[in-house]
Amino acid sequence: MFQRLREDIACILERDPAARSRWEVLTCYPGLHALVMHRWAHACWKRGFHWLGRFISHLARFLTGIELHPGATIGHRVFIDHGMGVVVGETAEIGDECTIYQGVTLGGTSLSKGAKRHPTLGRGVIVGANSQVLGGFTVGDGARIGSGAVVVKPVPPGATAVGNPARVINAESDAAREAAAAKMGFSAYGVTQGDDPVAQAMKGLIDNASGHEHQIALLWQAIEKLSQRSRELPGTDCVPDDAHTTEQFDAERLNRLVK
Repeated sequence: MFQRLREDIACILERDPAARSRWEVLTCYPGLHALVMHRWAHACWKRGFHWLGRFISHLARFLTGIELHPGATIGHRVFIDHGMGVVVGETAEIGDECTIYQGVTLGGTSLSKGAKRHPTLGRGVIVGANSQVLGGFTVGDGARIGSGAVVVKPVPPGATAVGNPARVINAESDAAREAAAAKMGFSAYGVTQGDDPVAQAMKGLIDNASGHEHQIALLWQAIEKLSQRSRELPGTDCVPDDAHTTEQFDAERLNRLVK
């Protein structure tokens, strides 16, 4: 038991820059207190003392604001940061090294008793604040759930899920997307930079259209110069009256609209 507690304190000191000492973590972190009380409740639950397990869980919720069902399985070095409003259902499974922020729900969508109703988080999963993971599916190792996301389908290992309903960004395409986004002047990484994938796509289309506008303006300017040289010949003015020889596409204004 004390070895698990030391592991928990060490992982909090590692992941939370606000943590100053082991004593502070031990006495002032409700996520740690909720996990310790969950182990007591889970031990009672596994031995058939269901009421006692639920009562310990109820006390933990009262003291910490974190509701962990005693039937849930939670791995080693799990960090519940802040934690207020976190709800973890009976059949949920949380792997080692996971990080869960405040307001997260690992909930179920089925009313069948005894069935796998709640999600399974693989190793090293990060679940952002106020996100909802609903259903008996698996979130793969190293995946990330963006803040405020509503996830209702499996997330592959190493992928990122953002939005409502959540859209999955595959890890294999992240590097290419970041390179392309750097040229367009915005970030494509949904969790750390806070950009929605739809907004990213819109910004890409806007920047592409702006480039086309520039090229078209240059073409008309070249045609106008050629026309000016040949105007002494009748009937050779080839620039129509409605030709746009200056750029009128305001990409910056449209980009602000989709931020």
